[in-house]
Amino acid sequence: MSTDIQNLFKDKVLGHPGGLFVLFFTEMWERFSFYGMRVLLVNFLTMAAIGYNPGWEWSVENAGALFGTYAMLLYITPILGGIIADKLTGYRWAVIIGAIIMTLGHASMALETELSLYVGLALLVIGTGFFKPNITSIISEMYKKNPEKKDGAYTIFYMGVNAGAFFGMMLCGYLAEKVGWSYGFGLAGIFMLLGTLQFWFSGNLFGNIGAKPAKVVEIEDVQDADNSIADLEEKEVEEKPNPFTTLDKILIVICSIIGLGYAINDPMSKIANIDMFSALQTGALEGQYVAVLIGLGLFLFLVISRIFRYSAIVRDRMLAFIIFAFFTVFFWLSFEQGASSLIVFARDNVDRMLSGSAATIFNIVNTLLTVIPLLIITWVLYLLWKKTFNKIPYSNIVLVVCFAFMWVLVGWMLNRDYNSKAYEVSYRAIETTTTNEAGEAVTKYVPVSEETQVADTDKVVERTVSIAEPIDLSVGQQINMITKDNDGTTYAYLSEERLAIARENGKALDKDNGVVPATVQEIKENEVEITVSWFSILNSFFIIVFASFFSKWWESKYNPSAATKYALGLIIMGIGFGLLAWGANGVSGTMKVSMIWLILAYLFHTLGELCLSPVGLSYVSKLVPARMIALMFGMWYLAIAIGNKLAAVLGGQIENITKEYNLSTFFLIFTIVPILAGVLVGALNPILKKLMHGVK
Repeated sequence: MSTDIQNLFKDKVLGHPGGLFVLFFTEMWERFSFYGMRVLLVNFLTMAAIGYNPGWEWSVENAGALFGTYAMLLYITPILGGIIADKLTGYRWAVIIGAIIMTLGHASMALETELSLYVGLALLVIGTGFFKPNITSIISEMYKKNPEKKDGAYTIFYMGVNAGAFFGMMLCGYLAEKVGWSYGFGLAGIFMLLGTLQFWFSGNLFGNIGAKPAKVVEIEDVQDADNSIADLEEKEVEEKPNPFTTLDKILIVICSIIGLGYAINDPMSKIANIDMFSALQTGALEGQYVAVLIGLGLFLFLVISRIFRYSAIVRDRMLAFIIFAFFTVFFWLSFEQGASSLIVFARDNVDRMLSGSAATIFNIVNTLLTVIPLLIITWVLYLLWKKTFNKIPYSNIVLVVCFAFMWVLVGWMLNRDYNSKAYEVSYRAIETTTTNEAGEAVTKYVPVSEETQVADTDKVVERTVSIAEPIDLSVGQQINMITKDNDGTTYAYLSEERLAIARENGKALDKDNGVVPATVQEIKENEVEITVSWFSILNSFFIIVFASFFSKWWESKYNPSAATKYALGLIIMGIGFGLLAWGANGVSGTMKVSMIWLILAYLFHTLGELCLSPVGLSYVSKLVPARMIALMFGMWYLAIAIGNKLAAVLGGQIENITKEYNLSTFFLIFTIVPILAGVLVGALNPILKKLMHGVK
């Protein structure tokens, strides 16, 4: 084993073994696929069935229920995947197995049928369970003899995570929104497959590293903990044994069944009207929530009873850990709105059209934002090629294919945006006037499609709208167009192929096909429509920009306490949503919010994440005795899983709350809750310091 590690460190790239960058690219392509699919799912499920890019027209509530269960299980299966790798497969084979299963999952989702969607999501959950915990385990094993370089290695690896997320959301999102959903889902699968192949072909570089099951004592390394085994042993506190009692085991089984049952039942009850917990319904409270409350009560009893069986210092530190885990739920239920409600908000409520100089500036910024990171990563690939081609030629060739494909896609995307032209077109619409709840007159315009039956009493007026397309049209030209969003405020040109698809789709659904005849009135200055998915890349971009600043802050003499970091993370997160609530104030109907509010929100959300997210895993390893690391990491990921599920459930209420109140009210919920949680955890700082007994 030591010989393999020594050999790895002979072929260095940027001061680290070439194997680290093989893992960097493996994780990059996996994150490309994961985030590329993630940014599409809720958008696809909730997009109108009639339109330029038809979706399934689910309610946001139903889409959120399904996505929430998927996101929740993604944090549960890695616990099992880590155990299987430790006992049976070894880390490298676990990564390969997981990558293959995820590739099949992406392929299944590209088929766009209901069965293939569920199968695809299930495969992604299972595959992630094998992949997620074990690729970092290989890094940990590589750096056993060089612990001083481990922090730098994980920093480089984390950049791979963010690079993959950045390009995955950008390219999969762009392809899905501009060409078709199956292309976006399919692209995620293609890069997952190529990433699997490049890792498979790199086996010679690692020797026996990651090939054999690891010892149980090494589990803390699996979870990215920065503490060495020696550090943990120094902190170990003598205590009496605390084995799991029969009652403990029974409670664990019951809580697991209730939790898994809820995760499956929530989307099933909303989408298919099949409720496994209907017998427990109490008044207006759904049966599944009664079950969850019962499970929560049993779980709290289990945790508290076990904690109080430990010696005083260990007990206090465990209580501090539980408090941190509790507030972690509040952070993620807010932060993960980026995968559900903020996607819907960006699509339906944000003005994403830029024209003239604004469009030119965006194209330049987007080019720099895309090309510069891709150039840097391509340069890293070149360095890796020079050092490792003789040992792993096929792995390097696959990586070259990946990057060649990436450059082609980026070139196509940028060329399309630069060559988009803006046209003002006129179309006929039926004007209707109604009165809202406040007694105000509201005028609506319903486009006259090629299938609309216009009555003699209808008031038909001429309307104009701008469309931006990478095609040449002339003034006076007759065209067909169709809506691109769910509220009918933006339109897209229909080519002959898309026109035929729209007509067939209308027949299949037995609905008006939505094809609107129009006439080109004016050729305008250049215009570009920003994709919904583009806003999601801001999180990765801001992490890359600000991560080093926060790292230096934490290493300085001004490094705040854990509770202060939590308070900052939650409060800054709440401020981000407060800005959205302010920007959306007074917005109703087809009015749009300026995109600057959403950009600022993502900035504050990222700053909050950098305060809180990296702290959590570190404090697990610091507060928990070494032999309990695995169990406590499981509880930590359970807290994140609960946060993700709650995020999707609450995010699914954006339509209901907006309809009942307004859009600002929805965002105020995610302003007030995290800020109150932040103030509370900040106030607990003195108590937490005492409970931590000197752990910093």
